[in-house]
Amino acid sequence: MATQTAYSTKAPSRAELDALPGATVVEFGTDWCGYCQGAQASIARAFEPHAYVRHLKIEDGPGRLLGRSFKVKLWPTLVFLRDGIEVARVVRPAGAADIAQAFKSL
Repeated sequence: MATQTAYSTKAPSRAELDALPGATVVEFGTDWCGYCQGAQASIARAFEPHAYVRHLKIEDGPGRLLGRSFKVKLWPTLVFLRDGIEVARVVRPAGAADIAQAFKSL
C-alpha cells in the first residue's frame, strides 16, 4: 500500500486559492484524525481518473484561518474549486462514489 501524503501545515492564503486557475480540490483534515485516515483509500480511488486535478491537503484546526474561511466544521472536508470558486463540497465521504459525484461539478 502506498504511503499517504501528510496534511500540510503550511496553507496558502484564501486570496491565493481564489486566484488559482482550473480545477482544485482542497482537503481539510489532520494526520491524527481517525475519519481522515479512514477516508484516504476512498479519496485515492476517487482521484485516480482525475490525476490532472490539483489536490491540496491542508491541516485544519483551531486558529487555522483557511479552514475557517471555508467554514469547515468536520474532517475530512473536500472543497472542489473551479477557477477559485467553490462548486462542490464533500464532508466525511462514505466512499469513493461520494467524491466521484463531486468531481462531476468540475
